[in-house]
Formats: sequence, C-alpha cells, structure tokens
Amino acid sequence: MDLKFALRSLRRNPGFALLAVFVMALGIGANTAVFSVVNAVLLKPLAYRDPDRIVTLASLWKSSGGHGLVSAPDFHDWHDQSTAFDAMAYYSADSTAVMAGGAAEYAHVAAVTPEFFRVFGVEPVVGRLFSAQEEKEGIGGAVLVSYAYWQSHFGGSTAAIGQSLRMLGKSIPIVGVMPPRFRFPDESEIWLPEESDAGTSRSGHNYRVVGRLKPDATLEQAQAQMTAIGGRLARQYPDSNKGKSVAVVRMRDEMVRNVRLTLYLLLGAVALVLLIGCANVANLLLAKATSRTREIAIRAAVGASRGRIVRQLFTESAVLALIAGAAGLLLAKWGSDALVALAPGNVPRLAESGIDGWVLAFTLGLSLAACLLFGLAPALEISRVDLNEALKQGASRVLSGGRSGRMRAALVVAEVALSVVLLAGAGLFIRSFVALHHVALGFQPDHVLVMETSVPASDLAGARRATHLYKDLLADLAALPGVSAVGATRNPPGIVYSDGAYFIDHMGRFSPSLPDAVYSVMAPGALAALGIPLKRGRDFNGRDTYDAPFTVLINEALARKSFPGQDPLGHMIYCGFDSLKPMRIVGVVGDVRQYGPAVPPAPEIIMPYEQHPLPSTGLSVLVRTTAGTALWGPIQRKVREHSAEVPVKFTSMQDLLAENTAAPRFRTLLIGIFAAIAVCLAMAGVYGVMAFSVGQRANEIGVRMALGASTGDVLRLILLQGMLLTGMGLAVGLIAAIAATRLLTSMLFEVQASDPLTYVGVAALLAAVSLAASYIPARRAARVDPMTALRQD
Repeated sequence: MDLKFALRSLRRNPGFALLAVFVMALGIGANTAVFSVVNAVLLKPLAYRDPDRIVTLASLWKSSGGHGLVSAPDFHDWHDQSTAFDAMAYYSADSTAVMAGGAAEYAHVAAVTPEFFRVFGVEPVVGRLFSAQEEKEGIGGAVLVSYAYWQSHFGGSTAAIGQSLRMLGKSIPIVGVMPPRFRFPDESEIWLPEESDAGTSRSGHNYRVVGRLKPDATLEQAQAQMTAIGGRLARQYPDSNKGKSVAVVRMRDEMVRNVRLTLYLLLGAVALVLLIGCANVANLLLAKATSRTREIAIRAAVGASRGRIVRQLFTESAVLALIAGAAGLLLAKWGSDALVALAPGNVPRLAESGIDGWVLAFTLGLSLAACLLFGLAPALEISRVDLNEALKQGASRVLSGGRSGRMRAALVVAEVALSVVLLAGAGLFIRSFVALHHVALGFQPDHVLVMETSVPASDLAGARRATHLYKDLLADLAALPGVSAVGATRNPPGIVYSDGAYFIDHMGRFSPSLPDAVYSVMAPGALAALGIPLKRGRDFNGRDTYDAPFTVLINEALARKSFPGQDPLGHMIYCGFDSLKPMRIVGVVGDVRQYGPAVPPAPEIIMPYEQHPLPSTGLSVLVRTTAGTALWGPIQRKVREHSAEVPVKFTSMQDLLAENTAAPRFRTLLIGIFAAIAVCLAMAGVYGVMAFSVGQRANEIGVRMALGASTGDVLRLILLQGMLLTGMGLAVGLIAAIAATRLLTSMLFEVQASDPLTYVGVAALLAAVSLAASYIPARRAARVDPMTALRQD
C-alpha cells in the first residue's frame, strides 16, 4: 500500500519527481562511474594465481626513500640469498621493430629471466615455455607471443609455432602463445629470454624485479629478509651499494602507486556532489511537505501513529532514490566510458572498468544511503506537525517557519559550504595547470614533427650500420620542401631513458654520493630542430664519428653544478652510459625540462649518436616544418626507400608534451566539472529556499509595503536573507576548504594550497551567483500587490 501510494504521489507531481530524480541521478551516476574505475584499478585482485603473493622488488635509496631500478648483480645476490620466494625474475621492456610478414611494425617486447612466468603462474595455451638451452642462448633463442598478437598476425593457427619473427637483426622462432589475459609488463606482445650476462655493473640499474612469495612467507618477513641482504651487500660493496637497500611491495600496490591519490580524490569529489544533491532534494521534500500538512494532520486524526506516517513518507523517498539509482546507472555507463577516454594512458587496468556485480551493489547501496540522507529528516519533521494548528490553518504556514525554516536554511548553508570545498580544489588545480602551461620549457615545441623509428640490430656492427642509415635519412629529409631543420634524439624532451653518475676530468670509483645527470643522445641538427639554444662552443657535426675522439655537450645546469665560475669547454667527462671512454666537452646548451614541465631542469650530458651506436638503433627523428602533417607521407616514403625493416610512428612535439600533462589535465577537468555541478546545485538550493520564503511571506511583505516600505526596501530584505545564508556557508566552507586542500599539496605546481587569490575568487564567485539566485525571488517579492496579499490572509 505504501509503495502504491508513493507511486501515485509521484505521478500527481511529475515536475517535482523529475527534478528530484535528475538531481539524485546526477550524484549517483557520477559516484558510480568513478567507483567503477576505482574498483577496476584499485580494488579488483590481479588476474593471476594467488595474486597477493606476487610482489615487486626495487632498489631502495635510504637518503631519499625513493624506489628505483635494479642492477643485474644485485638481483642475482637477492635471488641466491633469499628463502622467502618461490620464484624471482627481472625483466626489461621496450617497443622495437618486428616483422611478422612483409612490413615492419612496432611491437612491445619484454626480455625476461627464467623464473619470470613462474612468478605469475602462467603457462602457454599453445606450445611451450623457453627451454634451458634457449634461456642460455638469451635473446635470439626463441620468443613467446601474446594471444592477441597470435590472433592478429597468424589468425590463431597452431601453425604459428615454429615460424619466425624478424627482429633485432635476426630471425627468431616462435615456441609458444601466452593466455589471452596475460600481457605483463605494459601490454607486452612478445617475450624473449634475457641474456644470462646482461649486466655486470652494480651501478647499472636497468631492470625491474618481480617475485612470488612462498605460501608460508608474509610480506613483512620477506621485507625483513631482503633488508638484511641489502645491508650485507652495502657492507660488501660500499662503492656501489652504500645507502642502498631493498623495497618489497605487493605488485598491485606498486602498479597503482602513482594514480591512487588521484582516484581517491575523484571519489571524494563526487561524494561531495552527492551530498549537495541530497541536501537539495531534502529541501525540495520539505517544501513539498508544506502542501501536505492537512493530509498528514487528517492521517494523524484518524489514528495513524507517528511511526506509520514516517514509514509512508520514507517509502516515497525510497522510491525516488531507487528510480534515481536506476537512472544514475545509465549515466554511470556513459560516465565510465568518458572517464576511460579522458584518463591518462598510464592508469593500469583501466580497460577492465565497467558495470559489474560490485558496481551494481555499490549503486544499490548508494541509492539506499541517499534515501536515508534526503528522506529521513523531512519525514521526521513533517510528522511533528501540531494537529490542531494544521487542521485550523490547512496548508498554510505551519511548516514555513520555526524548526522547518531553520532546517531548510541549514541545508542551504551545507550546500554552499560543500561547494566552496570543491570550488577551492578546482581553483587550485586550474591555477596549477595554467602555471604548468606557462613554464619555460627550454625549447620550442611548435611546428616540430616527431617520427619514432627503430632499426633492427643485435651487435655493434649492426648498430653502426643503423647510425649510417640514420645519417643518410636525415640528409634526405633535410632536402624536403618546407623543412627548416632536421635532427634525431634517443629521448625527446619529457622522456628520460637513462641517467646516472659522472666524473669530471678523471675516472674515479662509482659511489652513491656522485652527482647525477640525464644521459641523452642526439644527432647533429637536433638542437636546431627543437629550438634549444647553444650557449657556448659548437654543436655536433659530421666529424663526431665512432672512430674520432669522443665529444659531449652539457647543459647549463651541469655547468653551474660542476664548473662554478669556470669555462667547461675542453674539460673531460666520464659516465657509465655505454662506455667509460673520456668525452671532451665541446659545447654548452640551454636547460631543458627533461622530466616534463613540472620538474626543474636537471644536469644533462648529451652525446653524439654515431659515437654511441648501440643505444642509437631506435631514435626519434625531429622535423621542424610549417607544412604540418602533410609531410608525413613524404617522410615515410623516404624511410621506405632506405629500409623496409624500419617501422615508423608519427606524432608531434605538442602531442608528446600533452602526454606529460595528461594526469594534471585529467584531475583539473574532472574536479572542475564536479565543482560546476556543485555550484549549480547549491545555487538552485538558494533559489528554492528564497522563492519558498517569498511565497510564505507574501502577507508580511504586503503589510510592509502597505506601511510604506519601498520596492528597494523589499529587494534589500530578501537579498540580505539570501546573502546571509551564503555568507554562513562561505565561512564554514572556507574553513573546511583550507583544511581539505592541504591534501592536494603534492599535486600542485607553483601554487600553494593556501593560495589567497584562489579563496578570494571562490568567495566572489559564490557571492555573485548567490546574489543572482536570490535576485529573482526578491524581484518577485518587490512586485507583490499589498491589497492582494492582505486579502489572501
């Protein structure tokens, strides 16, 4: 009966029902969409056997607390001396040129050590894992391919086993196909065995390590054991391992380390939107209750208890909430797809987000919680109506003042306060994002096309042939019409592949206290193509070949650090990049933000590509031109003329920069949208309360005007009431925002969480919008006819 009556009541008030459902569906849909992403990324277990036993191991630098890559000798000692693991392996991964047919293309390839697949507990669905002999041979012995690669390149045929892929300058046979859902690491398509003697230097940190805990070993026990091993290595090898320990972390936690705070921030933001929506609907229900005073009084007069009345009213709220939940679920499906499309590419397992059983349960629970939040208080309030007064006054002002009026005012204050918190966060993110976009990058990204390339090579001779191919290709590209500069680099600005220690003028012993620099490799012309200024000396040229004395460029940051008040030209630098040969400094270039716009420039060592051929088989070709993407076709044809085995991937320097700012852009956009929704809902609340107040005070206003109050007096009276509510909300909200935004400090760039300009702007915006929301009811009040108002009473 309660349910039928609730549905009839909503049908009699379709406008109220649609508005309430829309407001709540917006809040529930936004929460469900964000939760679907949080569930997929943070809460779902990894799709492996016993996923909680899979951990990552990393070098732990005690001085900074940072985690880093691992050297091969350290790994072997960890593996041999630990007893807490069933399996442990290291790996490296990158995109490289692969030919499965007549054309070269990029594929993501991972080189792994023997126990890698035991860590994840996976076996091929077709074929087998690497044999002991293939593992001993290392790269070139055999490959495994992903299920998707098998389907797309071999049509899912078992005849693929035994066929060869052309990569790294050799043909390598396929021996197995991995299960459909296994793509670790980084959506890998091909796996091959790592060289058994891949690294001999403890200072060469080039690998990532994963392990599987034994069933009877806990994470804490494994960490204690690895800390002891790290301490022994630090004492045994002080030159390389002093101040270095081992960090053991569950792999799922490590995967989401960089995105966890952002996702929880979004979940908190949509929770505030939902609370504002609940307060808005509660105000609507209180206003609607005024017209039902007589109905409730009659129910009570014929014997209905207060509990019975509350149950009926609560049922109506529950029906509203469930309808809003269903509508919110539809919005959530669209919102979840939008979140996936907008999210940065480095968010793990994002593709797994969607509407599943957990998300449905969350939506149901959220709808019921919303029912409690917006339905209980109005139901209790209307059930307290004085029976005699209600029967005497009918649907008049029984609920217009007193406790109900104070409740409506409190709800508006809460809406404004919550909006202030969201607006303050959005304002800080917007100011931070603007500062990020206006920071000096040290180069000119406009009109620069970037072509990623990879020349197959597996040894020094092949790598030197690759550098000759690049030399000829760059010369041909420079002759194309509309090209003003051409160069190539191993790592475009914003991407760092290598960094490490360096020595000045003499080769010393590696130690953690040595200064660090970014290692870059460039071809002649790259500085001009990127617009990086040459401050002193000369650029690389055709004489900087493999057989010539090694040369190097440094940036101003390194010059300031290592040559204060000196001329660095002519000095020698040694580093552990790929050779310990001395390199003469021939030039000083301007500072570039190598780690992206948010990180200040670091010392940088720039080496000519011909003198470092092994790391230069995969370069990004840089073309400065005003012709834009129209040059992609001619450039690709030039590449094909030189080699059919070189895959290409086109982008622009601007697009690469956009990838570096994807995470702050994502946060700023979504928090801004949620804040805008919150402000609209809060101002709707202000308007609703003020309009309701004007309707209830029509007689009072008529009396005031009959006694001589002017139109301006009435306007000021109503506007003052609206601004008083807004002012109270601002006061509460600003205090809460100052406390809450401290959590955002690590996400802000060149903006303090207590930035006064942001808070002044938030207060001014809300005051202006609140004034506009109050003005319409105030103007209607000022037009009240005194005689009409008096006759109504």
